[in-house]
Amino acid sequence: MQPVIVAKDVVQVVKKKTVLENINLQVGQGEALGIFGTRGSGKTTLLHILAGLDRFSSGTVEILGFDVRKSDQYKGRLGLVTQEKSLFQELTVVENLDFIATLRRGERAALEQLVAQLELQEILSQPVATLEDGLYQRVALACALLHRPSVLLADELIKDIDLASRRLILQTIRQFMQEGGTLVCAFSNLDYACQFDRVAWLSGGKLTFYSPGEAKAEWQRLFQEFSLQSGEKDV
Repeated sequence: MQPVIVAKDVVQVVKKKTVLENINLQVGQGEALGIFGTRGSGKTTLLHILAGLDRFSSGTVEILGFDVRKSDQYKGRLGLVTQEKSLFQELTVVENLDFIATLRRGERAALEQLVAQLELQEILSQPVATLEDGLYQRVALACALLHRPSVLLADELIKDIDLASRRLILQTIRQFMQEGGTLVCAFSNLDYACQFDRVAWLSGGKLTFYSPGEAKAEWQRLFQEFSLQSGEKDV
């Protein structure tokens, strides 16, 4: 499997604190990698580095063969959904879609396909600022896929959203993967581990790689260990 994302010995120090320590990872074409970690573990920091949004202290990152410190040519083939609300809040859904499609040179056919696929037809005239979280995430994902990227980076894509939105988003992601796309998604609920081929567990600034089943088993082991230490009898 050809590597699409390669990070070697990546270190990130923020305010004299080492957030990421010697991060090494490879993500192959067509692979879905989940980056799991609890709040404050550095998932968003790592994702922003992979997206070329944040500088890092040392190491190398290559996306689609391009060194992110020397070239931004990979960005035209990269889709990104951030945890922060990055759409234009004062614009309607359709205005956001049209603007981003123009900016990223997206095709009209792709726009119409995503509107249908994510069931956005009835909210096109609504201001983005009025959308509930699930609807917002559906629009954000549509915007990220308008230019048919090869790589999608997403931060907490389906956290705390309604079931209908979760289903539509996961269906869209599966189609993206079936068409040869590569996904890296940060998440903090191990119930979602089964959505990925591998899980990269980020803790103490370091990554440990698991299969989805292994990651859930390790979480259960840690939970049981904590419960015993705290005197809890029921797990």
